[in-house]
Amino acid sequence: MKYPEMFHAMKGYLCVALAAVMWASSGTAGKALFNTGVTPFELVQIRVTVSTVLLSIVFGIWFRPLFKIRPRDLWYFFLLGGVIMALVQITYFFTISKIQVAAAIFIQYLAPVFVAFFSILFWKECLTFTKTAALILSLGGCYLVVGGYNLHLLKMNQLGIMAGVLSALCFGAYTLVGEKGMHRYPPWTVLFYSFLFATMTWHVFYPPFHYFRTGFTAVQWGWIFYVSIVGTVLPFGLFFMGVNYVRSTRASITATLEPISAGLFAYLFLGEFLQPLQIAGGAMVVTAIVLLQLKKEQDELSPANIRNRCSTS
Repeated sequence: MKYPEMFHAMKGYLCVALAAVMWASSGTAGKALFNTGVTPFELVQIRVTVSTVLLSIVFGIWFRPLFKIRPRDLWYFFLLGGVIMALVQITYFFTISKIQVAAAIFIQYLAPVFVAFFSILFWKECLTFTKTAALILSLGGCYLVVGGYNLHLLKMNQLGIMAGVLSALCFGAYTLVGEKGMHRYPPWTVLFYSFLFATMTWHVFYPPFHYFRTGFTAVQWGWIFYVSIVGTVLPFGLFFMGVNYVRSTRASITATLEPISAGLFAYLFLGEFLQPLQIAGGAMVVTAIVLLQLKKEQDELSPANIRNRCSTS
């Protein structure tokens, strides 16, 4: 690899790694807010609102073409943002409010496994050895992460576990539906309208502008804005920047630093810790994701796929 290529690759991995750490810190900050009385519903409503406003300002000043969409695609963005993104946000933070931060994020990282399983069932993709191994590893790892070996722990975390699995399913759906939009629009356009319609949903199904009447303290507002900006808009920007320098599959592998970082942050700032079997389960989930992404990259670089891309270009 030549020096400029190596420099760009290092820059890409650094951007994605930093994004993963920011996302992880967002989960820990959210849990800290829940411990002070802020509810997941309040945090989600503010998070999507602040993200939408901030992106509107940035696009309005520097990137106005990113606002442009076809009117006939409004229904698509309503589905992606107003339904799926709205559900992703609340199930994610509700899970964090009920169980350990790292465990919640490990469960959400089942999303790529659900996507692969969906592809096998409905898109007639082959059930290869790699996919089978990833499926077994991820499910076994999830069982350990949620404390399935301890009936008391499992019963105590029941609601959080169900919310976590729903969060992974919703995130998998966002991945599948969002990918179609990115064939027609830049990723930032898809992200903006996802947040915009999610904001509309959370101002319809939850008291509108509820956050103006809550009486949050200055410290709480500080952490809320941290979650909304440092834990949301900035990491998405870094991740998209990183994908420009390294393959998306490798970026996804690097992003598995998120649950690992979340475990460290939760231990340092919240006193949460995972038991050895939970850590082993987390390692199994990460291994499953790495296997799936490497298989995806191998498929993308296969001679048949390269010939197909060349023939359609």
